[in-house]
Amino acid sequence: MDTMGRHVIAELWQCNVNKLNDMRLIERIFVDAALKAGAEIREVAFHKFAPHGVSGVVIISESHLTIHSFPEHGYASIDVYTCGEVIDPNIAAQYIANALEAKRFEKVEIPRGLGSVNIKESRKKA
Repeated sequence: MDTMGRHVIAELWQCNVNKLNDMRLIERIFVDAALKAGAEIREVAFHKFAPHGVSGVVIISESHLTIHSFPEHGYASIDVYTCGEVIDPNIAAQYIANALEAKRFEKVEIPRGLGSVNIKESRKKA
């Protein structure tokens, strides 16, 4: 194994504004994303801001998934970090982008841990 983990950092643009402001829905999307990737969920914590926006984290045995949403901009920043070779963070990131109806989905994947850092960048429409 070259690294201890894989960290996907993603920019989601032109998302469904109503979804970006719905804390319960975002929580469900993130839990589902973790499960679809094969992760084991440990804790879930989300917060709704006034007048808008949601931040949250799903702690998984393999690390975490996080979001900060900005409904006023149709934007969300997400991180999906997984340790080991079993869980693919790209599965969870793509699921989240689709669920939030992102029209633009940009991401970088950063290997974490043992090896040298080589950033793989990907730009595509969701």
